[in-house]
Amino acid sequence: MSRLRPLSTVAGLALMTVAAGPAGAQTALPEILIEAPRSPEGARRDLALSEGQLQVIDRAFVPVTVVPESEIRRNGGGTLGDQLNNLPGVTSSSFAPGGASRPIIRGLDNTRVRMQENGIGAQDVSDLSEDHAVPIDPLAAERIEIIRGPAALRFGSQAIGGVVNVTNERIPTRLGPPGISGMATGSLSSVDNGIDGAMRVRGSSGQWAYSADVFGRNAGDYATPQGRQANSFARTFGGSFGASYFFDQGYLGAAISQFRSLYGIPGIESSANRTRIDMIQTRLTSKGEIRFDGQVVDNVRFWLGGTLYRHNEQALDAGQFQTAATFRNQEIEGRVETAFRPLTTPLGTLNSVFGVQFGAARLGTSGEAGGLLAPANSSTVAAFLFNEVELTRTTRLQASARIEQARAAGTGSAFPATFDPLGGLPAEFGAVRNFTPMSGSIGLLQELGGGWVASLTGSYVERAPRAQELYSKGPHEASGTFEIGDPNLTKERAQTIELGLRRSQGSWRAEATAFYTRYNGFIYKRQTGLTCDDDFATCGSGGGTELRQVVFTQQDATFYGAELRGQVDVAEIAGGTFGVEGQYDFVRARFADGTNVPRIPPHRLGGGLFWRDANWFARVTLLHAFAQNQTAAEETPTPGYNLLNAEISYRMNLKPGSGAQSLTFGLVGTNLLDADIRNHVSFKKDEVLMPGRGVRFFTTVRF
Repeated sequence: MSRLRPLSTVAGLALMTVAAGPAGAQTALPEILIEAPRSPEGARRDLALSEGQLQVIDRAFVPVTVVPESEIRRNGGGTLGDQLNNLPGVTSSSFAPGGASRPIIRGLDNTRVRMQENGIGAQDVSDLSEDHAVPIDPLAAERIEIIRGPAALRFGSQAIGGVVNVTNERIPTRLGPPGISGMATGSLSSVDNGIDGAMRVRGSSGQWAYSADVFGRNAGDYATPQGRQANSFARTFGGSFGASYFFDQGYLGAAISQFRSLYGIPGIESSANRTRIDMIQTRLTSKGEIRFDGQVVDNVRFWLGGTLYRHNEQALDAGQFQTAATFRNQEIEGRVETAFRPLTTPLGTLNSVFGVQFGAARLGTSGEAGGLLAPANSSTVAAFLFNEVELTRTTRLQASARIEQARAAGTGSAFPATFDPLGGLPAEFGAVRNFTPMSGSIGLLQELGGGWVASLTGSYVERAPRAQELYSKGPHEASGTFEIGDPNLTKERAQTIELGLRRSQGSWRAEATAFYTRYNGFIYKRQTGLTCDDDFATCGSGGGTELRQVVFTQQDATFYGAELRGQVDVAEIAGGTFGVEGQYDFVRARFADGTNVPRIPPHRLGGGLFWRDANWFARVTLLHAFAQNQTAAEETPTPGYNLLNAEISYRMNLKPGSGAQSLTFGLVGTNLLDADIRNHVSFKKDEVLMPGRGVRFFTTVRF
């Protein structure tokens, strides 16, 4: 049985340096510019959010949800999908809860939702199949930003449905006071007999700042109302080291990190075979900022990252684990953005950002999955421009555009129209596809009375098909599918209009968004109803029964929906604030022929009560998911459920000189009704239940 090994020795990390005077500015611009500045009349002194207080981003042209570090620690999700699953507009793939569960935004998954850390893509293979984990652990996150709706103009075609961005200080962006600070956190959970922990250290000396962290988790098979979910264990370990050099006009920094995970694939057959995935990713990233004193350019920022990724899909054979398939990805990505000085125009003050982005990846499979995807090379080059005009003190307009050149080279296959071997075996050929996606958007932000801000955004976005959508052609044991791509796929086009209303300050905080998207050539995995074994000759009439056959198919579709979330401070009780909160979200998706798009999440309605003071925070919430009966072909309905959660935590400041600044600890109860919960968007929902009743104890100390 393979074991997780410690983080590889960090060596040979070279930092770019620039000769300059003493350290100057100590902060960098935000990783993602998601908020416009407030007008002088609307400006208020920024107050730190209280524990559990809803954070609303009201100056964004697109809907943005922010999950702060305190909430991440309380939630305790083992994956990003588990962490974000109950937020309005966000669900998760839940293929292997705790091991592989990728966020899904507005019913859009995989190649339409970009996962990234500090502005650089995850550079994994989680968008290739639902059984593949995202190599970003919530234990390493200090803040998670979810951008719902198209963010492709800044980050590329893959962000046509949204972005999940994890931020942390692995590359320091601030030169703090000399000395060392840090954090240690850990938790114990009953539902999976799990334990996890993380520690990070930050420090500075002279013009240098450094950062190091390490994390790990070990969870067994989790409990459900029907007993233990076999083969649902997960073990993860990772860490990083980074440093930055600061000078008068900015900073330059780099970091090296590694992520390792070993997790099981639940399900009837995969449990019987003890199917598991053993993953390792080594990642080198760099970023920096240079500010200028000239009259034209304000600053230039860059992001650069490269990754070596591999995972082995293993199963029991003659009493020993054997590797059946190996997936590898080598990838590099970079982005440079130039922000110009504000320019006075007849319409108002103009702020502009121009950027270029490039990327290249080599993806391939071997072993039993060698036929799934022969080595495929992909590359992209793009340029984008953001312009924001302050029309009045309360009205802002944003216009953006992007042009991209995408290339995907691999081995294409021509399958019979019936996808049955009776029609003949597929013919393979070398294929190179080139695409030029072009996108644009325009948005209006209007400050209203009473602290309300309204937004109206329209966008046109094109997405180039990915290599796996074009060239897949074989078995994938871990996901239980036989996948067939289409080398003739065309660009996917989406036209979206969104209307938002938000209030971020005062005793009533709320955000609401309605959206409508029309897709031309929507690409999706269509289940044909046939089953296969390990090669195409076994599909359909060939008698195979082990794997479901899925075909990448293109069809026009329409998505529309809404997301609402609010929180009200009702009264002061017992020296603290008592309040109520609520949420609602839904998405409806249909093809042009009137049939339903598969795996769309159901309507969800929830609410709760909370109480907080300077030290305590307590909350009880109930989320009801309605039954999903609007199903596609070869898809079964899913019953609704009620998810009852509760939590209580206490934060205390420690005495100076004790070596620690604060201590937080608490208890969280999840699925307290012990309900049978099946996630409709999961390929394995009919085989795999979500975790049952559980209690989790957590603690965090800062020093």
